[in-house]
Amino acid sequence: MITHLRRAGVPAATLALLLTGCADHTPTAPAQVRAATSPATEVTQETTTEPSADPNVLPGLGPKTLAQVPDATRQALVVTGEDKDSARSTVVLYERTADGWQAGTTWPAHNALKGWTDHHVLGDLRSPIGVYTLSDAGGRLPDPGSRLPYHRSDGFSLSGTGFEGEPLAGSFDYVVAIDYNREPGTSPQDWTRPLGAQRGGGIWLHVDHDGPTKGCVSLAKGHMRELLVTLDPDLHPVVVMGDADSLAR
Repeated sequence: MITHLRRAGVPAATLALLLTGCADHTPTAPAQVRAATSPATEVTQETTTEPSADPNVLPGLGPKTLAQVPDATRQALVVTGEDKDSARSTVVLYERTADGWQAGTTWPAHNALKGWTDHHVLGDLRSPIGVYTLSDAGGRLPDPGSRLPYHRSDGFSLSGTGFEGEPLAGSFDYVVAIDYNREPGTSPQDWTRPLGAQRGGGIWLHVDHDGPTKGCVSLAKGHMRELLVTLDPDLHPVVVMGDADSLAR
């Protein structure tokens, strides 16, 4: 299929989006860390996360999940779904200091229409559960000051409507690729799928369009911009994502 599209003269950027779940409103599958692809509304309300009893342990995570967080990680974006079949979640960015993990504010988010899965496959409309590295960013808009490599392209364009009839335009103004079934160190639009096409791909953090996604996790535009200027590759950031019960294992 790739060869036929190239021969037809389809631009590389457009081709990459055609082969990702998010591009046709089907979130791409995450590579090393699990991610959800659902738009989070442009919400202004924020809450403060209660501190963990043990500052050296990320709140809400059980031993199985904690074991997947690399020792070198100093930034962890924790995406907690309401339940296994819910398209709504909350997001908190934690940074590890000499005093332990420090929490940022809590942001509302969307994930995939049918919730979460520990074995994501193409078209299942669920976000992958797991811990994945965050290594590359991009978007249709100019770089807002991202510390991650930022790939700006007009190919990050999206039209049409989502599952609830909401417009999808602007969803890819800012994106951060979740390293699930992708090659880190490449543009989020790269279509390489190490686990095979059937395991999905193109799972991103992107701008919320006010409805469920096909696999990605979506945040309000202002929150995405803040995330882009805060994530630091020197701190080895990861995303920890899944429903609350699964993350607590």
